[in-house]
Amino acid sequence: MSGCSGPQSALQPAGVDAEQIARLFWWMGGFLILIWVLVIGCAVFVTYIRPRPHDSRAARWLILGGGVILPPVVLGVLLVFGLSLLPSLSAPAEDGLQISVSGERWWWRVQYPTPSGDTVELANEVRLPVGERVGFRLTSPDVIHSFWIPSLGGKVDMIPGRTTRLYLEPTKVGVFRGACAEFCGTSHALMNFRVVVMEPDAFDTWLERQASPAQPPQGELARRGQEAFIANGCGACHTIRGTSADGVLGPDLTHVGSRLSLGAGTLPTDTEAFERWIRHPDAIKPGVNMPAFGMLPAAQLSAIAAYLSELK
Repeated sequence: MSGCSGPQSALQPAGVDAEQIARLFWWMGGFLILIWVLVIGCAVFVTYIRPRPHDSRAARWLILGGGVILPPVVLGVLLVFGLSLLPSLSAPAEDGLQISVSGERWWWRVQYPTPSGDTVELANEVRLPVGERVGFRLTSPDVIHSFWIPSLGGKVDMIPGRTTRLYLEPTKVGVFRGACAEFCGTSHALMNFRVVVMEPDAFDTWLERQASPAQPPQGELARRGQEAFIANGCGACHTIRGTSADGVLGPDLTHVGSRLSLGAGTLPTDTEAFERWIRHPDAIKPGVNMPAFGMLPAAQLSAIAAYLSELK
């Protein structure tokens, strides 16, 4: 029962699509309880109330009614009700925001279009405007993943070589939790992401700030961290707009310090967490593609961590 509430509960819907799925669940649960009561009632009746042989005609009708007629009727009603939801659940966002999400072992690459025609890239975090229907373009370069935000809607598989689509319309402002719902390898359980639903004006302001380049280092420690970041080849895998780092294999780190989590929901985004991640990421997330940099001097690790935590 502890899973029936919280930021990752399908039973506390915060979106139009999740509300319909929750309604279907409660109807199915109601039918299940009804059938359970009938079956247990029959068992109690023949065991305790009338524990003796029964009329063969009545028994025959009970078998025909309860075993032959009732199941197809109940399942048919639930099937029709469930299928009737599909058109609204798959209704596209006509002129709404279109977000591209790539599920990769074991993190999420999230790309937003901007009014200028450029693309803003995030990692392991999705931000949405409340009250607007948003389309997701879902892909995967490696194995099958499944994109799921239980509080906002249903799940859709991300299949290599194909593009699948999902449409969601959040109705409540807040922070929710998404996850990969398809076993995809060693760190499948550590492939989560935050979903922040914002007021439309706040979302527009956030997206505008995300499109700007990284701010320059604010202090001597962060300046040394930027130099160490470039000198140790981190820019071969990561992009920080406004610097020479332009790698595309790993997450874009331009504004990584402003995100709510590090390592796909594994760590917070403070200096200590950055340092732990850089030193030995495989100890935190087994099988991660990022190499460990524990051989660097402690002073360099601290400086790089300080630099990254300032990128807001």
